[in-house]
Amino acid sequence: MIERAWERKIEPLTVRISTAVRITGLSRSRIYELIQSGDLDTVKVGRATLVQYASLKALTANCPNPDL
Repeated sequence: MIERAWERKIEPLTVRISTAVRITGLSRSRIYELIQSGDLDTVKVGRATLVQYASLKALTANCPNPDL
């Protein structure tokens, strides 16, 4: 089957802190700790702090699965 470009799931480049909290399940404080430690990459646009989505994915990919 031919997959069209507009049918592919588009991932965001960045997300706001509140979205990072929601998708990771981590607390807002923990997200800021990870930013301070350099474990999450951010971009500042005006007053908004945006977390790079790839950085969030890398963080969660490195987490061990407790169910295994």
